[in-house]
Amino acid sequence: MIVGVPRESFPDERRVALVPLVVPNLTKAGFDVVVESGAGTSAGYPDGEYAAKGAKIVESRGDVFRAADIVAQVLCYGSNDKTGKADVPLYRQGQVLVGFLRPLGSIETIQEIASKGVTSFSVELMPRSTRAQSMDALSSMATICGYKAVILAADKLPRIFPMLTTAAGTITPARVFVIGAGVAGLQAISTARRLGAVASAYDLRPAAKEQVQSLGGRFVELPIEAKDAQDSQGYARAQDEAFYQRQRELLGKAVAGSDVVITAAVIPGKKPPLLVTKEMVASMAPGSVIVDLASERGGNCELTKPAETVVDHGVTIIGTFNLASSVPYHASQMYARNLSAFLLHLVRDGRLQLNLEDEIIRETLLTKDGEVLNARVREFFALPALPVASKEVAKS
Repeated sequence: MIVGVPRESFPDERRVALVPLVVPNLTKAGFDVVVESGAGTSAGYPDGEYAAKGAKIVESRGDVFRAADIVAQVLCYGSNDKTGKADVPLYRQGQVLVGFLRPLGSIETIQEIASKGVTSFSVELMPRSTRAQSMDALSSMATICGYKAVILAADKLPRIFPMLTTAAGTITPARVFVIGAGVAGLQAISTARRLGAVASAYDLRPAAKEQVQSLGGRFVELPIEAKDAQDSQGYARAQDEAFYQRQRELLGKAVAGSDVVITAAVIPGKKPPLLVTKEMVASMAPGSVIVDLASERGGNCELTKPAETVVDHGVTIIGTFNLASSVPYHASQMYARNLSAFLLHLVRDGRLQLNLEDEIIRETLLTKDGEVLNARVREFFALPALPVASKEVAKS
């Protein structure tokens, strides 16, 4: 089995799918690794480091796709709607594609990938289980985003985060409020606390309270209760507009009293809920900062502009997305470890294992033999159910 690593083509994307550190683990298991020249340079991994670990460096993207049985990417076509379509002619029947594919984004794009006969695996669909924890790339990238959101806020805030007692008097700590205590939100709380801020958080899932408190944050409880707050994967479920309206009313005081607000409330396949209105922004002190981690999908803040930083009522609203790419060295390292663990699970004795009784394989398998196979994706897009598949759809 040859694993190919092309250079990421999404504009300003600096990550790479595999780093030199994981190459020996793959070669020991019988893989050959082919890397496009310069693929890791922006992340801090030069060609020489790959070659020293046993990878073969090739000159062009086309060389990678022609050689590879498995193409490993960070942003595959699907999640890369800017330049990813250029890869489609390079796909070949039976080739395996692994990476972020945005399976709940555009069904037309997923069907286009399927039409090439590609066997694709979407890392976003990795089950949140103990067995799959080492392969959970979505959580790894969310961890990076939560960290970087606080760093961005600290840079823009016209005050320091920690409390200081000096000859010039005592400086009170900054107040950071996180809305959405998933992986990114929890990392934001942890980072804010390490920088000396007072951190608090809100999440509609009651189970998040203990996690927030375990990091030293204060959990903000509102006198409303969500219906069926989370799905089987632990993600928040969408609520009706009446719930969100009441939620915004109750969150107003916490937002107004915060120096930094970090919003991280996302619902897979859905538009992010509106949590911070323009009136709430106006209630914040001038100089305050909002970092909207849901900006790519439209944002949790009414005034967010995706990929832009704006100032309104003296409040800086940061709508930057793809934050993991701004910490490319460690983001790539974490992603590579997730991906290599998945590849070692997926391929045994040089053969691709597609045992559908294995939850990890069943839940991440997106397309094969021209079909969109994933049951969750088919249900989301209201596609007719497929006949019950055999326990093992292929062994090659």
